[in-house]
Amino acid sequence: MTLYVRERRIAELAVERACKLTSIVSESQQKGSVSKSDHSPVTVADFGAQAVIIGALQTVFPEDPVVGEEDSSILRKDAGLREQVWKLVQQASELDNHQAEIGKVESEEKMLDYIDWGQFEGGKVKRMWVLDPVDGTKGFLRGGQFAVCLALIVDSQVVVGEIGCPNLLVDPADESRGKGVIFSAVAGEGAFSRPLASSIDSTVPISMSSVTDTTTASFCESVEAGHSSHGQQAKIAQLLGITKPSVRMDSQAKYASIARGDGDIYLRLPVSATYEEKIWDHASGNLLVAEAGGTVTDMYGNPLDFSQGRTLKSNKGIVAASKAIQAKVLDAVQKVLQES
Repeated sequence: MTLYVRERRIAELAVERACKLTSIVSESQQKGSVSKSDHSPVTVADFGAQAVIIGALQTVFPEDPVVGEEDSSILRKDAGLREQVWKLVQQASELDNHQAEIGKVESEEKMLDYIDWGQFEGGKVKRMWVLDPVDGTKGFLRGGQFAVCLALIVDSQVVVGEIGCPNLLVDPADESRGKGVIFSAVAGEGAFSRPLASSIDSTVPISMSSVTDTTTASFCESVEAGHSSHGQQAKIAQLLGITKPSVRMDSQAKYASIARGDGDIYLRLPVSATYEEKIWDHASGNLLVAEAGGTVTDMYGNPLDFSQGRTLKSNKGIVAASKAIQAKVLDAVQKVLQES
């Protein structure tokens, strides 16, 4: 019996609408970047994408809590920025034909309420959604890779994952096919992708590469040195005999890339002993890689624990690879960590 059919469809339609919103912002070249209290950037696209996605979830699953990255405090203080986001939300809703299924954001005040619905603290609950409206905001600002990510967690396990990548090539071997891919996964049912411009019913299965020799593998890692220890990862690559240059990109596009076989290994080793990974940065990618035939653990080989609130506080670092080489990669990680 196929599970979570409706949840997957609604999540995919919501992520698709949010991707259209991000495209409007990209094409306008007016990204409205401001700084949050932790000095990380946030754009009108972050706010707008969170509003349209939570609006869709509230329309169909009104009882479900949402762990989202953003809140509306900045918009409530800045009328000009608020109006800019509201216009975006309206434009994005008009660009698709799915209002009958996922509704639309009815007013500016409702938009703010939807954004704030994402302030759930998470933890051990029966069911919750996890949302990163624009994962990789710095990548978005520079015109690089970013992702719109939404996942459903039931009893602390990720069961539905959606990742929209507006700037990712549909086919890395054929640039003429253009950009924009959406990835989907349901626990126990596989991983899939389709061009963002195509019908929701046109997905095809994807899978990890079949590499068994790490010397022929390639790394995928974060662009930002502040997100992941590039130095340690270079030493790990050397231990594994990897000679191909690392592919660096922002966001969960890295998970999506290795899930469809563009790369083989994703490493994110912490640069701070106190940093806790956010659950919205990994929930969708964790499921996508697992359903594509890979394994995602922390740097000690433990599965990611999504029951601890808004962060992965019981995990350190991320290691994702195909099942055939995961043990070898973890062994190299441990050797480098011990040397450090």
